[in-house]
Amino acid sequence: MKQLFLAFYRKLEETDMRFERYLKGQIEWNNRLIAITGARGTGKTTMLLQHIKEQHGHNPQDVLFVSLDNIYFSTNNLYSLADDFYSLGGKELYLDEVHKYPTWAQEIKNVYDDFPKLKVVFTGSSMLQIFKADADLSRRVRHFKLFGMSFREFLIYEGLLPKAQQPFPLEEILENHVAIAQKLLREITPLPAFQKYLQYGYYPYYQEDINGYGERVLQTFNTILESDLPNVESIDFYSINRIKKLFYILSEMVPFTPNIAQLSQMVDVTRRSLINYLLLLEKAHTVLLLKKETTGIRQMVKPEKIYLQNTNYNYALSAENPEVGSLRETFFFNQLQQNHTVTYNDQTDFCIDGKYYFEIGGKNKTTRQIKDLPNSYLALDGLTTGYRNEIPLWLFGCLY
Repeated sequence: MKQLFLAFYRKLEETDMRFERYLKGQIEWNNRLIAITGARGTGKTTMLLQHIKEQHGHNPQDVLFVSLDNIYFSTNNLYSLADDFYSLGGKELYLDEVHKYPTWAQEIKNVYDDFPKLKVVFTGSSMLQIFKADADLSRRVRHFKLFGMSFREFLIYEGLLPKAQQPFPLEEILENHVAIAQKLLREITPLPAFQKYLQYGYYPYYQEDINGYGERVLQTFNTILESDLPNVESIDFYSINRIKKLFYILSEMVPFTPNIAQLSQMVDVTRRSLINYLLLLEKAHTVLLLKKETTGIRQMVKPEKIYLQNTNYNYALSAENPEVGSLRETFFFNQLQQNHTVTYNDQTDFCIDGKYYFEIGGKNKTTRQIKDLPNSYLALDGLTTGYRNEIPLWLFGCLY
C-alpha cells in the first residue's frame, strides 16, 4: 500500500489547478458512493485529483486515489485494499478506470455495504453499464456523466474568458441572446476562437500538442475500441474490426440518413448486429444518433440521422477541410445533448425537448422554412450577434 500512496502523492503534486471542468462544481461530493463516467480523454482523472487536492492538500493520510489498471491488482484485490485502508483510518477511496477491473461492481458493492464510514468515488468508461452490472448498485450510487469541453470552457481554458463566467440556460439564450452576445463581445472575439474550437477544442489534452492532436484523437478512438470496449462488453476481435469499419464508413458520409440494409452489406454484418454496433459507438461517445420523437422499442430500430460525436472527429478524419454544414449541425447537436433531449423533426434540423425547433445554417439563411412553426429559431454560423429568432451558432456553446 505504501507504493500506492507514493504514486498518489506524486499525481497530486503534478495536478494543475488552473482549469476545472464544468462537472466538478455539480457533483454532490457528500454522497457516500459516486460514479463518474465519460469518454476517454475528457478529464475525469484530473477532476478527481483536483477535488482531492482542493479539499485535502498534497499528502492526505485518510484519502487514497488509485487506478484499477495498476499492477498492484495483478496479485491483490480491491476489497482487500479497501479493508486494509479502512483499518488504517481511511475515509475516502477514489478509484479510477474501474472498467479495467473485471469484478469492479461486486467488490464496490461489498465495500459500500461492509465499510459504512468509507466514501467511494469511482470513474469509468462512458460505456460502463452501472445499473445493469452484476451487482445491484442502482440503489446505492449517485451517477454523474462528464462530456467533452464546451465552447465556453474552451474560451476559459484559452484565457479568453474569466473562470467566473457561468453557462447560460437555453431559455435565457433564446430570450436574451442579443444582450448575452453583447456582454460576451466585451471579452472575446468569438468567431476566430470558434473555428479553433471546432478543429481541436473538445478534449482538454489538445494543448499538449496541437499539431499532433488529430492523430491522438484517432489513437484515443482505437484505444476505446480495442481496450475499453472488451472490458465492458462481451465482444470478439472480429466484431471490433467491423465496428471500426462502420465508424470509418460513417465518417465519410455524415450527416448520414442510414439505409440499414445497405449499410449492413457494406460492413458485412446482419441488420441486428449493425444496430448493436451503432448503439455501442453511441455509448462510446464517438457518434451521435438522431432519433424521432417517439418512445419505446420503435425508437431503437434505427436512427433518422447519424453524426460524428464532435467536430474534432470531423477534422481528424478528413483529409481536407470537412463539409461546413456537417460541422455546424454536429456542433449544435453535441452542445445541446448534454442537458437537453435532441430529436429528429420532418420540418427542421432539430427539435429540442419536444418544444423548440431549430434550423442550422450560415448567416444568410432565411426564416422561410420555419416561418409557420411556433418556438422556431435559426442558429447561424458567421454571426457575432443575432436578431429576433436568429441566434449566433457559437452562443449554443455556452450552455454548459
